[in-house]
Amino acid sequence: MFCMPRLRAFSGIQPTADSLHLGNYLGALRQWIDLQSSYDCVYSVVDLHALTVTPDPEALRRRVRVTAAQFLAAGVDPDQSVLFVQSQVPQHSQLTWLLNCVTGFGEASRMTQFKDKAAKIGEQGVTVGLFDYPVLMAADILAYDAHVVPVGEDQRQHIELSRTLANRLNARFGEGTAQVPEALIIKETARIFDLREPNAKMSKTGHPAGIIELLDDPKTITKRIKSAVTDSGTEVAWDPVAKPGLANLLAIYSALTGQPVQTLVEQYQGKLYGHLKADLAEVVVEALRPIRRRTADLLDDPSELDRILDQGKDKARGIAQGVYGRIAERFGLAVQEA
Repeated sequence: MFCMPRLRAFSGIQPTADSLHLGNYLGALRQWIDLQSSYDCVYSVVDLHALTVTPDPEALRRRVRVTAAQFLAAGVDPDQSVLFVQSQVPQHSQLTWLLNCVTGFGEASRMTQFKDKAAKIGEQGVTVGLFDYPVLMAADILAYDAHVVPVGEDQRQHIELSRTLANRLNARFGEGTAQVPEALIIKETARIFDLREPNAKMSKTGHPAGIIELLDDPKTITKRIKSAVTDSGTEVAWDPVAKPGLANLLAIYSALTGQPVQTLVEQYQGKLYGHLKADLAEVVVEALRPIRRRTADLLDDPSELDRILDQGKDKARGIAQGVYGRIAERFGLAVQEA
């Protein structure tokens, strides 16, 4: 029986902290896990992107391994998916240069995230690497002929640039030069906000007490949830505008238990916010316990983690070398066989 080849998905997360957070897990990792059953998945610890914030070298090396371990602990299966470290596949950097040569300065300047970050850092702190970040992201995607890229809504503009560059290559060198990717934005994916600043997305750059990290101990998780900002009321109700902090807690609760928000609202009628927070803390602790335990096991067995990442590196290089060679040859470059 003839089987159609599966479409390919690509995504990555930067190793810029000692632990991923709950927003990474609910907004990205769980989606990655689900995609493994229906897509040919390629997932990366994108350490080249992390260089834009000038990390301490030893911290970066540690965080690469901790991030990869958390991918695996959350459910990325190295026998189903390709899991690798970005810097170990040189075609990412090579393809970035080719894409730089077909990217307009103006279109790169208009990237919203670059403008936002540049405004915060100030002109003296902006590097060419930060400016070129979206082109490297496009190279990450195009290097694997990715059909879909699971991302949050805030990354849509970056995927649009990837699509623009792929179409530009195809127009210049002929159809089939580059696969044109699509953003895979699943609307029902929970968007998790900062526990202290509930109008801001949970982020590694957010309020330290507003983040729940996957590797936090139970006491820390409980403390942060119980101290989460809500409002001056007492009624448990779903109102993201008037009660953003409470809505965020309900969204987390719903995402981790599968219970609809309205069911939770009904369950807590006549109860106080404190009851909801106490129960939610238990839910989060239990949901993250196996991830924390599995991550520790992997980090305690460095040879096994190395084996998995080496296996992923070889698979990733095998794909990326072929794609890069095809594109580079059409530019007129002499491509050395792998």
